[in-house]
Amino acid sequence: MKPDILVAVPLRDAQMQVLEQNYTLHRLDLASDPDALLAQAGPVCRAMVVNGHYHLEKLLLDRLPALELVACSSAGYEPMDLPEMTRRGIKLTNTSDALVEDVANMAVLLALAARRQFVQADAYVRSGDWGRQGMFPLTASTVAKRTGIVGLGNIGRAIATRCAALGHQIGYFGRSRKPVDYAFFDDLVAMAAWADILIVATPGGPETEGLVSAAVIDALGPKGTLVSVARGSVTDEAALIAALRDGRLGSAGLDVYLNEPNPDPALTCLPNAVFYPHHASGTEETRDRMAQLALDNLEAFFAGRPLLSPVN
Repeated sequence: MKPDILVAVPLRDAQMQVLEQNYTLHRLDLASDPDALLAQAGPVCRAMVVNGHYHLEKLLLDRLPALELVACSSAGYEPMDLPEMTRRGIKLTNTSDALVEDVANMAVLLALAARRQFVQADAYVRSGDWGRQGMFPLTASTVAKRTGIVGLGNIGRAIATRCAALGHQIGYFGRSRKPVDYAFFDDLVAMAAWADILIVATPGGPETEGLVSAAVIDALGPKGTLVSVARGSVTDEAALIAALRDGRLGSAGLDVYLNEPNPDPALTCLPNAVFYPHHASGTEETRDRMAQLALDNLEAFFAGRPLLSPVN
């Protein structure tokens, strides 16, 4: 018999076709009566497919007594009760390795766009203001700058490589010193004071909530740029809004927000910030790689092989 898999969030079409061929799928995402489906399929499903926005908590886990693996097709997994999953012996895999390059590119793009006021300049041309008002105002340079990276994991390293190629000095903040030539800071406020650009690429969760505090933002200063491709919870958003509004921070480029998909209007109305809709990994190619890695983890699990990207 084919193994049973509960699909809460589907993979890409090509990977779903493979799942349909090799497994018995129970489509929670399509169910008109989710409770009835869980009552019927919950006791037999050994694996589950989700993404990083799916809330997987104790009440649902109680209805999945046979669950052994959760294959998440995203890098983040903050809405999931990982301690409870671990206590029950349920393995979690994610796809962080599959999205490194596109997310790193987006971080650099946001930094460049924020400092050079790309969105405002685009609107200036489209509106005809260039012809009516003359030359666009001068902007902040991206040449020979200091870039501080919060979290030197795989994404942070890829960002550092790109910024170094632009001629930037690189510093990083993290739990421990890495075997790299970049400057290490164990004090985030000190790194923000040193940096022209601060790029946040650390995981979300309770340990990093509010890590980019008002003190960090103030240290970055009125000529500084804050970029985040992490999670909205990592930055004190109220402090960020106030600093951008008051001119105590020069600019920001954001892919993540506290309230998604409806960010605070007090933030999105600010002219000195550039926004992207939590879509840094949102390319056809990267989403294909993410779906394939989730599928590969499922296949490895049912074949008794080591998981490719285990979280716990």
